[in-house]
Amino acid sequence: MPVITEIEDLKRLYRRRVPKMFYDYAESGSWTEQTFRENTTDFQKLRLRQRVAVDMDGRSTASTMIGEEVAMPVALAPVGLTGMQSADGEIKAARAAERFGVPFTLSTMSICSIEDVAQHTKKPFWFQVYTLKDDDFMRRLFERARDANCSAIVITVDLQVLGQRHKDLKNGLSAPPKLTPASVLNLMTKIPWGLEMLGTKRRFFGNIVGHAKGVKDPSSLSTWTNHAFDPSLDWKRIAQFKEWWGGKLIIKGIMEPEDARRAAEVGADAIVVSNHGGRQLDGAPSSIRALPAILDAVGDRMEVHLDSGIRSGQDVLKAVAMGAKGTYIGRAFTYGLGAMGEAGVTKALEVIHKELDISMALCGERRVTDLGKHNLIIPQGFEDLTVPM
Repeated sequence: MPVITEIEDLKRLYRRRVPKMFYDYAESGSWTEQTFRENTTDFQKLRLRQRVAVDMDGRSTASTMIGEEVAMPVALAPVGLTGMQSADGEIKAARAAERFGVPFTLSTMSICSIEDVAQHTKKPFWFQVYTLKDDDFMRRLFERARDANCSAIVITVDLQVLGQRHKDLKNGLSAPPKLTPASVLNLMTKIPWGLEMLGTKRRFFGNIVGHAKGVKDPSSLSTWTNHAFDPSLDWKRIAQFKEWWGGKLIIKGIMEPEDARRAAEVGADAIVVSNHGGRQLDGAPSSIRALPAILDAVGDRMEVHLDSGIRSGQDVLKAVAMGAKGTYIGRAFTYGLGAMGEAGVTKALEVIHKELDISMALCGERRVTDLGKHNLIIPQGFEDLTVPM
């Protein structure tokens, strides 16, 4: 077993182990992938201020996100098709997050259902929903989340129209996947992955098949997905979802101050500054650059979290120092899951935690809640989106 000291180590193992179509699904953005790249490179532009001769005994990375205690300000982001990266992947990731003490967010487009994850975990998890047209399906989805004891709903608002992702189209990745000769040949080379998938009954979208109208089997799923998403979404619809849910609400996909203010008006408990990992509007700014203006717009009206580009504990530190109350990792835990299953997700969390803890100490901070801009060297113009970087 290779020595794993960074997320990049898990990514290399992941690439070797999983089929190309699922690796590309995780490791790609839309169009030219400019935003996908800048989500990570913009973090590198923020530098850390080192402090010395400061008592670093008794450090703590513990914090809270929407009132829930967390071992560090990190949640596992909702990632579709997680159960195709590793058999029963959502269950594995949820169990690893639960043991580590961070939130897990289940995607509507998961392979394992809400009920599957609830059955295999002990603590409440978060559930992500899309803004779909079918009122009956949405109401029942919220009811199923309540029955599963989910403690928050995460509404993704930036997927009214699907961004064009060239690699997914070329690989035939859809719901369900359309296998091409190249993808079939590649699948045949991933024997351990294939044997693992043969050993599970969970291979299709468990929250949809058998629950959405007219979707009784995987063959009817494609027609449903082509018509399910609601391009007419507006803030009244989001307010309606909040009323139907009745619990804590996180709105994911906010990149502009005005949208952040509207989210506050509908009563969101938190928003996630996110460009969908660079998979929607290519050419949009990175999430970390969009964060300051959004924080200025909403102040203390609700929590502001950040998603897209987090690959290390130092990225977590920088996001929190810039003002985010919490962060989300998607690709980082997916690499671990695909590489080593449940143990890989745990390893990803351990790596990020260690990097956060050590970097925090070298910055002279004992508590993650004390981080702030005083810990950063911020390039001129970084917080001004009218200035190109």
